[in-house]
Amino acid sequence: MKFDTKVIHGGQHHDAETGAVMPAVFQTSTYAQTTPGKPVGDYEYSRASNPTRTALENALASIENGSRGLAFSSGLAATDCLLRSFKAGDEIIAMDDLYGGTYRMFTRIYKDSGIKFHFIDMNDLDGFRALINENTKMVWVETPTNPLMKLADIKAISEITKAHNILFAVDNTFATPYLQKPLDLGADVVMHSATKYLGGHSDVIAGALVIKDEKLGEQLHFQQFATGATLGPMDSFLVLRGIKTLSLRVQRHCENGKKVVEFLSNHPKIKTVYYPGLESHPYHEVAKKQMKDFGGMVTFTFASGKKEDAISFLEKLKVFTLAESLGGVESLANHPALMTHASIPEDKRKEIGITDDLVRLSVGIEDAEDLIEDIRQALG
Repeated sequence: MKFDTKVIHGGQHHDAETGAVMPAVFQTSTYAQTTPGKPVGDYEYSRASNPTRTALENALASIENGSRGLAFSSGLAATDCLLRSFKAGDEIIAMDDLYGGTYRMFTRIYKDSGIKFHFIDMNDLDGFRALINENTKMVWVETPTNPLMKLADIKAISEITKAHNILFAVDNTFATPYLQKPLDLGADVVMHSATKYLGGHSDVIAGALVIKDEKLGEQLHFQQFATGATLGPMDSFLVLRGIKTLSLRVQRHCENGKKVVEFLSNHPKIKTVYYPGLESHPYHEVAKKQMKDFGGMVTFTFASGKKEDAISFLEKLKVFTLAESLGGVESLANHPALMTHASIPEDKRKEIGITDDLVRLSVGIEDAEDLIEDIRQALG
């Protein structure tokens, strides 16, 4: 089954009793039993499983080519579930450019757990190899990263993790399974903030894990069940509905993203545009190798280098909305240093390149001419 068909039919079936094309929203906490310990059907309690959430999880597994999908109350809840697999003394190697919430969880929530985190440039494969030791249990990457659009070579990293029997997890939120399939490239686990492109309409907070190995999938499902960060039935329905238009939406995000990038790249007030589709991007060849297209996320800095110019630009936008998040049908603009990445210490932000004049755009599916005109007037 091709991907454009999978997003609509993958892992799905019509309701056997009514013929309903879409699954019902099973707004129930519990299920009747015929005798103690023997439920009427396959469900006992909705923290463990719910038919609407099951439909979403089947779709997630299908579009990422995994054996098990799990739906969570947020992307961070999904990340937390995976981290609960590790114990004091274990070490995790992560990219140096991460979503601020992920960095916050690694460095503040788990700081006293005894787990040691290393934040490195994952394109320095020799440096990566040198960090690996008997305590290294997981490698965590985003590609492309939030907000600097760095890339990591998933296949090359997976060859190293497999040789050392290390779990390899990829945050695929920016790329989506339409553009990139980490499990096919050798990753073991994929994480999504399903709030973003999978949901696609800025109306739900959700997260997902998709796992290649069935045994690991069972373990993570138990950890989810035992800790309780599951996605409710209505939110599951909304994400499932969003997935059905994922291909069409991401195609338009890519088309508009390229037009916005072309405009910004030729504007005298703009210094640097970070977009993997640009030939000048340092990891453009990696992007071409592992991505179908280059997405709708664009980051840039100002020629002046001034924070004030970035803030002025963001305040003048009319079509773009100044807001956190990304991946919705509407275009959003963000100041990482003051918004999504404010929890990262200032010295660390400067070290990895998140400057005060950095602006991140989530290019939506509106008419590209209107988006470019909005950027033009805001820069003017």
